[in-house]
Amino acid sequence: MTPTAAEVVAALCAAHRTRQPADNRRLAQALSSLDEGYAVQHAVGRQLGWWGEAPAQTWKSGGGTLDTITHAPLPPAGVRQSPADLGDLPLHNLGIEAEIALRLGVAVDAARAAALDETAAAALVDAMAVSVEVVDSRWRDGPQAAPLLRLADGQSHGALVLGDWQPFDPARDWAAQHCRVQIGAAAPFECRGTHPLGRPTAVLPAWLRHVTRDGAVLPAGTVVTTGSWVGLLHAQAGDAVTVAFDGLGEVSLRV
Repeated sequence: MTPTAAEVVAALCAAHRTRQPADNRRLAQALSSLDEGYAVQHAVGRQLGWWGEAPAQTWKSGGGTLDTITHAPLPPAGVRQSPADLGDLPLHNLGIEAEIALRLGVAVDAARAAALDETAAAALVDAMAVSVEVVDSRWRDGPQAAPLLRLADGQSHGALVLGDWQPFDPARDWAAQHCRVQIGAAAPFECRGTHPLGRPTAVLPAWLRHVTRDGAVLPAGTVVTTGSWVGLLHAQAGDAVTVAFDGLGEVSLRV
């Protein structure tokens, strides 16, 4: 028999509770659409008590193109302020992504979200911060699990560490933005202007329409992290990680 979305929910909830990865191969054909993947995200969060009736307050959103942007609500226990020690979290396959987080300054409902282009959406942002998305998986095969299973698993979210908030500058030259990542004793990784969509604000219209699509109202203060400037860098347990964006500050953590 073909496995079901309900079995995916059960497997992910068990993986979170036991801190042991689940068998993704048995469930590889269980999901057939993005909507099913998003429904599993929602069901897992509700069953594990991550959110009340309101939408999650912190999200991740990103993709290689405007047509491939996906989204995931984040469990609050893994959202930390820099400097952060993540040693208490059950992280298995450690990936590091250097990102910029954006914070809404006003509430957004479905009607408002439907009318937004990127410029109008960026005008709703009141603050930005350096952030580090720690990528992990509840699936045994980690990044080799089926794409829809990774989406269902919070898009392989492990933790999010936020730097200090500062006023959002809509005129910032993101193409010139320099980023530096130091992981353990490895040589630093440096890049400039490498956001996959050119600007972190590019995800905003799709993200806002996604979150409000079922009638939810996103309150002011909701945060979204917006995609990696460095791809996926690997870390080992115990590594110290520092991510710095020139002019925007830095984040430090230990995994």
